[in-house]
Amino acid sequence: MTQTTVPILISEEDALSVVDSAIAQSEAEGVFVSLSAGESSLSRFSENQITQNISRNRFKLTITSYFGKRSASASTSEQTPEAIAQTLRRSEELARIAPEDPEWVPLLEPQVYDARIPGFDEATATITPLTRGEKVQQVCRLSRKAGVEGFGTLSAEVSLQAVGNSLGLRACNQGTEADFSFTAKVDGGSSWNRRTAWAIDRIPMPEIAHKVIDRAFASQNPRKVSPDSYPVIFDAAAFADLLPWVIWNMDARAADEGRSFMSRTDDSGKPVGNYVGEQLFSPLVQVQRDPGHPWLQSGTFFNDGLSNRYLKLIENGIPQTLSYSRYWAQQQDKTPTGTLYPIAMTGSDKSLSDLIAATPRGILVSRAWYVRYVNPRTLEVTGMTRDGTFWIEDGAIAYPIENLRFNQRLPEMLHQIDALSTPQRFGGCVVPGVRVKAFNFTSITESV
Repeated sequence: MTQTTVPILISEEDALSVVDSAIAQSEAEGVFVSLSAGESSLSRFSENQITQNISRNRFKLTITSYFGKRSASASTSEQTPEAIAQTLRRSEELARIAPEDPEWVPLLEPQVYDARIPGFDEATATITPLTRGEKVQQVCRLSRKAGVEGFGTLSAEVSLQAVGNSLGLRACNQGTEADFSFTAKVDGGSSWNRRTAWAIDRIPMPEIAHKVIDRAFASQNPRKVSPDSYPVIFDAAAFADLLPWVIWNMDARAADEGRSFMSRTDDSGKPVGNYVGEQLFSPLVQVQRDPGHPWLQSGTFFNDGLSNRYLKLIENGIPQTLSYSRYWAQQQDKTPTGTLYPIAMTGSDKSLSDLIAATPRGILVSRAWYVRYVNPRTLEVTGMTRDGTFWIEDGAIAYPIENLRFNQRLPEMLHQIDALSTPQRFGGCVVPGVRVKAFNFTSITESV
């Protein structure tokens, strides 16, 4: 008999009822209520066998009370009427004695949201440990048969978010998410890949495993290459760890205050605007905030209740907008955007192999690891290659090379893009692989 699991997640109707009840009991001048709940499960495997099965339920209700420009929040993980009432009173007591907020904004008016339903998959929501184990065992069998050690995780989550306030704002979404990560190691060689989807059966786990295993064998016995600036092809999985840094740093306030790569300054260094509308990147770079993308199917609103709708971020290499918080939009007489997430970058119909075949000389990077700031103002970052780095010669992979540390200004990297592959999804990003005409490596590293 097949095991089934019935999720105990609070329903949308009950969630909004809890939000309404808290608002109705409020004695503050204004109140905002946020409810988040979820059930997640994870199977971890190491050396070709399952080592851990865990599951977690979560519930959090946060109430923010307002008296003029004073506000305070209190939270509870209990769903009882008594706990909710106590949390409400606590937030009110704290709000009465809180200092005035110099960046206060009024409560959000009711919003219009996209008429779509976020991705929800019943099989992902109700997956059992047995079914997860069977999927993991399939990957482990492939690893054992190939003679490699396989490591990784497979997780599934069902979640719900509801918000409301005393002005009549109400919103509720629920959705599912699956995440698969796999590393293969053999005799000093290693490879890795990760994929996410809103439905677990949309992740081609055997296909990913075969690719990772083949690349692990190919990465054995790496040679040294002198650190320098080289043409580089980033596998989509590697590029997914770099592109978000650019989008995260497209913040309007940071740009206007002179703290961002998007800041325009005069000869004395004084901020005089930003670079929205100017050609900063390669014309091939097309990036959108696209929560309705078929591979993403994200929620219709952000945690504060702002609408999460389609937004052009970069078109033909030209930034189209920046991220405006409600406060900064109010200061600059702009429309607040909410976070610039999730990210979808347009690719091409070319495969990664096509990009390699069109490259006379360069480096293939499978993974960008431990990426950190060097200079937030210029968006220079440092990081390392890992899990399969290869030398390309005459349109083919010639041999593996030792991993390299890089120091690179990411806006310049986007300016240097001259070819794209087909996109794939990683976390909340849909990105292609890319070829960059010049990328700066500074040293050899011991990472594997």
